[in-house]
Amino acid sequence: MNPRARLWLVVLGGAGLAALLAAACLRLPGFGGGHHPYGDRAVHAALTRHTANTIASVNFDQRAFDTMGEMAILFAAVLGCVVLLRQARDEHRDRPRPAEVAPPVRRYALVVLPVALVTGLYVIAHGQLSPGGGFQGGVVAATAVHLMYLGADYAALERVRPVESFEAGDALAASAYLVLGLAGVPAGTAFLANTPLPYGTFNTLSSGGTVPLLNAAIGMEVACAVVVLLARFLDQAVEIEEESGK
Repeated sequence: MNPRARLWLVVLGGAGLAALLAAACLRLPGFGGGHHPYGDRAVHAALTRHTANTIASVNFDQRAFDTMGEMAILFAAVLGCVVLLRQARDEHRDRPRPAEVAPPVRRYALVVLPVALVTGLYVIAHGQLSPGGGFQGGVVAATAVHLMYLGADYAALERVRPVESFEAGDALAASAYLVLGLAGVPAGTAFLANTPLPYGTFNTLSSGGTVPLLNAAIGMEVACAVVVLLARFLDQAVEIEEESGK
């Protein structure tokens, strides 16, 4: 495709997007009012299904199908990075040399690592009760593991981060989300409808029906995906080199 054709493609695509955004803005409710048709319905639905965090109810109950799409986007993005960053024929793998880490950095990283990891798991587990959830907690938990790289060296990180296991965990978590969505279909409900499980006692870890399970599946998928993504980039930065040695 020549530059002129690409320019026309961008112009036409941008014009179409601008028209859709303008049409959507014209149908928005009044700004600054005390009543919001969507917000009031979302809160009512969350309370009806014993989900204290309305955002979690929207993500994993009222619009759980949209969340599945976001999960699929992340899964596809990580898969694309894995393919693009794989070792090429003109590259070889060298074992990294042991790194010298300043004692204050080592102490700080090793002290913060378990705290950050527990914080990420806590955010995932309490996603249906308080701000946060699987997406945020998964990123926190995944990046916490990589404090081992700062506090020790790359070899220590590899020992606590078997990439193959995290790749399998990513696929299993994505599959678990789909299986949970299909659980109520044999009973005659819609895909991802929050019906197979009882809603439980409000404001407890077991409340919300399928919301905490879908949230946990997303947390596992995000954590594993981020670990795999960072592993491939670190491989390129630390181990994989061109045959020329550059």
